[in-house]
Order: sequence, then C-alpha cells, then structure tokens
Amino acid sequence: MTAVREMTRRPFGQFAGRSVAGLLAVAGAGVGFGVLLMLVRFHWGPLYHADREAAAWFNGLVAPHHALVTVLRAITDLGGRPVLIWLVTIAVVGLLIRRQARLAVYLIITGVGGLILDPSLKALVGRLRPVVDVPITHAPGNSFPSGHALGSFVAYGALLLVFLPAMAPRWRKPAIAVVGVLVFLIGLTRIALGVHFVSDVLGGWLLGAAWLGVSAYAFRLWRRERGRPVPPISEGLEPEAGEEITPAPDEERVLEHPRSSVAELLVGWVLVFGVLYAFGMYVSYHAKGTFFDTLDTEVPRWFAARRTDPLTELSWWWSKFGDTHAILLVSLVFCPLVLAVWKRWRPVLFVVLAMFGELSLFLVTARVVERPRPPVANLDGHLPTSSYPSGHIAATICLWAAIALIVFPRTDRWWRWLFVALAVIMPVGVAVSRMYRGMHHPTDFMGAILLGALWIGLLHWVVRPNADLRDGNRPAIESEQVHQLGDELARAGREE
Repeated sequence: MTAVREMTRRPFGQFAGRSVAGLLAVAGAGVGFGVLLMLVRFHWGPLYHADREAAAWFNGLVAPHHALVTVLRAITDLGGRPVLIWLVTIAVVGLLIRRQARLAVYLIITGVGGLILDPSLKALVGRLRPVVDVPITHAPGNSFPSGHALGSFVAYGALLLVFLPAMAPRWRKPAIAVVGVLVFLIGLTRIALGVHFVSDVLGGWLLGAAWLGVSAYAFRLWRRERGRPVPPISEGLEPEAGEEITPAPDEERVLEHPRSSVAELLVGWVLVFGVLYAFGMYVSYHAKGTFFDTLDTEVPRWFAARRTDPLTELSWWWSKFGDTHAILLVSLVFCPLVLAVWKRWRPVLFVVLAMFGELSLFLVTARVVERPRPPVANLDGHLPTSSYPSGHIAATICLWAAIALIVFPRTDRWWRWLFVALAVIMPVGVAVSRMYRGMHHPTDFMGAILLGALWIGLLHWVVRPNADLRDGNRPAIESEQVHQLGDELARAGREE
C-alpha cells in the first residue's frame, strides 16, 4: 500500500514542482507587463525619454537604406495578422482532419485570446505611435502593446507546443531557438520601422508569455484531471499525438531517384522554354498576314468595342483570380490540406514545382520575347512584363491542373469532378478577362496553354505525384474508410 501511495505521489510531486516553476515564470511575465503598463499609462519620465531616443536612433539608422527597409518589412509581415491567422487556421483544420480535437481547441482558444487582448489593451492605454523624422511605414491604431510582438509570441509559441512531438528529439531545441529568434526579429522590426516604441514591444512579449503560459498550464491541468501523464513542456502538450501530427510518417523518401529527377526537370525546362520561345517569336514578329495575325488584331478590338461598366468590373474581379496573391493563397491552403489528409509530401512537391517552374518560364520567356501589348486601351495600365505569354493564365492553368491531377485519383466521391471543372473554368475565365481588358492577344493565351500543358506533363511524368496510390488508380479515400472515420470520431466523442 505504501508503495502504491509512493507511485501516485511521485508523478504528482513532479507535476507540482514543474507547475510551480512554470507558474512563477508566468506570474513574473504578468507582473512585469503590469508594471510596464502602469509606467506607460502614467508617462514615467525616464521611460518616455528612453523610448523616444531609441525611436530616433533606429530611424536614423534604417531610413537611408531602402534594401534594409524591404527586408525589415518582409520579416515584420511574418508577425502580421494575415500570416498568423492563416498559420493557426491551417493548423486547426489539419489537426481536426487528423482527429486531434483537443489540440485544435487549444490553438483556437489561445489564438482568440491573443486577438482579444491586443485591441482591448491598446484602447485602454491609448498611446500614440512614434513620430520620427523620416517616416518609413504606417500602422493604424494605438501603440501599446505591440500587436505583432504579442501575436507572434502567442501564435508561434502555441504552434511550437502543439507540434513539438512531431519532431525528432534532436530537432526540438533548434526549433525552439528558431521560433525564439523569429519572435525577437519580428519585435525588432516594429521598432526599426518606427511604428512602435521599445516598451511597446517589451509589453507585447511579456503579455504574450503570460497568456501562452496560462493557456498551456490550463491544458496541462486538464490532462492531469483526466488521469493522463503530464510530460515536461519541452516534449510538447501531447507527446502521444506525435505520430498522428507528423506530416508524412510513412513516407520514406519523396522521390525515388532525386538526382536523375532533377536532371530530367532541368533538361525538360530548357526544352519547354525552347518551344515557348519559338512560338512566341513567330506570332510576335513573323506571323504577318497569317491566321494568327488576324486573330491577334481582331479579337482585342472586338472585346474593346463591347466594353461596359458592369463587364469591366466583372473582368477586374475575374482577372484577380489569376494574380500572384490569389494563386499563392490557394496554394498555401491546398498544400497543407494535402499533407493533413493524405500524409504525403510528393503531391506538395508537385504543386510547388508547378508554380516555381511556371513563374520562371514565364519571366524568362517574357523577358526574351518582349512582345508589346495589344493596340487597344489597356485597362490595367502599364505592366513591367511583356504580353507573351500571359502569366495570369499560365499560373491559373498550372495551379488548377495540378490540383485536379492530385485530387481526382485520390477519391471516388462525386465532388472530384468539381476540381476537373475548375481546371477548365478558371483558366478560361481569366483568359477572357485578360483579353477583354486589352492586356493580352489570343496567341498569348495559346502560349500560356503551351507552358501549362508541357510543364505539368513533364512534372507528372518525373515526380509522379500519385505514386503512393495502391493498385495504380485505386482511390485512397473510399466509402468504407469514410464510415470507419465516422465511427472513430463518434467513439472519441463518447470517451470525452
């Protein structure tokens, strides 16, 4: 009996010891933030002068160097709400797909708490942003605490705690160091860009540490109350979920012969470029009096003669489906979902190579051919690239064709045909809108089709994104598996 009591007391004592140390750290961060809040709120003189001297020094150091400003803006964007919300949302969806509802709820609560704390405390303090001699960038709202510092600490810290078990033990400390450096750099950029004082960033870090500590401590208490072991925080929140949240636990290698695959892709890229260059030079400078010349002359004029305000507005919106931001957004949503559902890196590599190959082929071909825009009013004004081939159309073809090629053989559900339809409708819609707006000739559209068909065909042959499917074309998600998934989810709900 004594031995049993000792066995139960020992883990509880270890948990209590770790919890006391953690609570002291969290309490220290909270007290530090409270003291700093009061000093800022009551305009303590030494802090007031130190903040303004630091803001002026950073402004004099950074403002003259435009390249440095560009780098700082790129780093600071990693702590902005769009990036953080995307990261947390994708992680939550992936966790739900992997049936890790507890971790998903933890991320939601922790993230929402950070979103609530930032604007409410800024409104409470009402501190104005720094005024510097050479404004570099602009940020709306009040200054204390820094939302970027708070949000990055909470979001990246919570993601780290959730996904630490998916990493090999030797990579955990480097991962913690990388996240720490990233959060530090994001805070530093807010000071260097002149949109926050030093005390704003310190306040964001302290508040972020306090809130992240409280949420993690509450999660660990929840585990203990349900009789589950509470491991050291360095092992993550739920070490037993490590295999389930690992991106591709059963994939030994992404490509069977990586060296030969790289060589094949490089040779193929050159050949595709050669075809694009030959066709582009022909239709741009050597097709006078041919069918292509008539097509490139009459079609832009036909569209220009039928422009109306509603159609112009519609064409603007549809054209946006093919711009860089929309293509990047769809890719950044689709690729993590592929990892969550099918646990394979190869389809992700297929999409990534499709987009990088398309971009490089487009930029090089456009630079070499240098074709002028159609001789009609260009509704989008001057663009830095030439007319041939259409980058909007080529990117749309490559993205949606790659998605359809991945999704269609991996499920037997009716909605797989939606992706086939999107692979046709999206490029056609973007092509019509670009020609309507006077930005491209019909042969620019043909060049985009050549680029997409040849590059995607080459990638599909080399990468083989669906090589993991059993029996060749057998769907990876079948009706029986879907029913089993539903039964497991129901059983997990009853256990909770």
